[in-house]
Amino acid sequence: MNSEEEFYDAETGLESDDSCEVSFKDALVFDAKENGVWERRKTLPAEMISRNNYSVWSILKKCIGMELSKIAMPVEFNEPLSFLQRMSEYMEHTHLVHKACSLSDSMERMQLVAAFAVSAVASQWERTGKPFNPLLGETFELIREDEGYRLISEQVSHHPPVSAFHAESLKQEFEFHGSIYPKLKFWGKSVEAEPKGVMTLELLKHKEAYTWTNPMCCVRNIILGKLWIEQYGTVEIVNHSTGDKCVLNFKPCGMFGKELHKVEGYIQDKSKKKHRVIYGKWTECMYSVDPKVYEAFKKSDKKTAGDSRTQKPELSCEGDEDEMPEVQETVTVIPGSALLWRITPRPVHSAQMYNFTSFAMTLNELEPDTERILAPTDCRLRPDVRAMENGDIDAASAEKERLEEKQRKSRRERNKDEEEWMTRWFQRGTNPHTGAEDWLYTGGYFDRNYTDCPNIY
Repeated sequence: MNSEEEFYDAETGLESDDSCEVSFKDALVFDAKENGVWERRKTLPAEMISRNNYSVWSILKKCIGMELSKIAMPVEFNEPLSFLQRMSEYMEHTHLVHKACSLSDSMERMQLVAAFAVSAVASQWERTGKPFNPLLGETFELIREDEGYRLISEQVSHHPPVSAFHAESLKQEFEFHGSIYPKLKFWGKSVEAEPKGVMTLELLKHKEAYTWTNPMCCVRNIILGKLWIEQYGTVEIVNHSTGDKCVLNFKPCGMFGKELHKVEGYIQDKSKKKHRVIYGKWTECMYSVDPKVYEAFKKSDKKTAGDSRTQKPELSCEGDEDEMPEVQETVTVIPGSALLWRITPRPVHSAQMYNFTSFAMTLNELEPDTERILAPTDCRLRPDVRAMENGDIDAASAEKERLEEKQRKSRRERNKDEEEWMTRWFQRGTNPHTGAEDWLYTGGYFDRNYTDCPNIY
């Protein structure tokens, strides 16, 4: 194996075993019906695999400052979803987009688009398991007729790893698309994830296009104790049709942990006049309020805080300790604020199910008759993810190694024959709104013609 293959293909150390097959036939398909209507599952087939016998530190201690795509991670640190499925969790709160489509005022639409951008990363809260790296050519489709959309995603590149997705309203109200190149780095006590790539939301009726990039994500407390997540950085949402802009500041933990999970920002028009202030927590809810009301409240709040300050020293999130600070679970609502979004409560057994949301629980489920129509490259048919979901860690490890070796073999054969990999549903192009390079959907997936799809499993 050459150095390039080593960089992009972390091996588990297991020998490849083609005899160890886990078919999609092993999937548990729940035949849950109420009043004759099939219902999506509310739990996984097996509880989360214990990670007590594995130390992340023992694997990462020699990798400070390195990109983790070259590091071999045991399957125990995964969660039973592919990154393509994890990426589809952007769609959990699609009702915000539908509502934005129904509004006549561009500033009101921007508020809901901002709430949607925040909600798109909310599912990462306490999700410290690593999704499986998609295989080149892997796909995932998601159709939610009850929520009015369908989505297709494809792993379009392996050097570097790039995942592209395209979602569209079933009533031609909106399109939402983008491509993500997740860069992971280890910094001693934390793993930092930079989700490089631009999100584009088009509201077709209003002929508007919004673009933004997601915030940085950091998994802290790697060495000892409980892992915890913070997101930070500036997210700038631009309405390319009106010139309106929303600037959101995902705040780092800060001194005393007071800023943990907080998001604050504002909406301005093309003349830079501020119209609304947006605030809340990405783990909980988002509100909007008039800027003058917000400033008056902040002045009053600072005066009150100044009267009650203490000199007692406390630890910063950025100090020597990396323990998660105590979280205040509520947002102080400023009088006159409008609620934009509130997170969907997680199921009571979420902690035993990889901290999945109810939405995430359903993503790897094989719905009735799904086997007949899915593309052969769909994540639901991926045997290592299926084995882990079913609680069979040995089969998951063996299948993961078999699939990675099959992928390496295919690449060697292409290199030998001087063949280039051809994507199936997306092609490299230019984002018409930003002018930047992007992966754009070419159409045709839902015609269900999969005769030339690669055999990747």
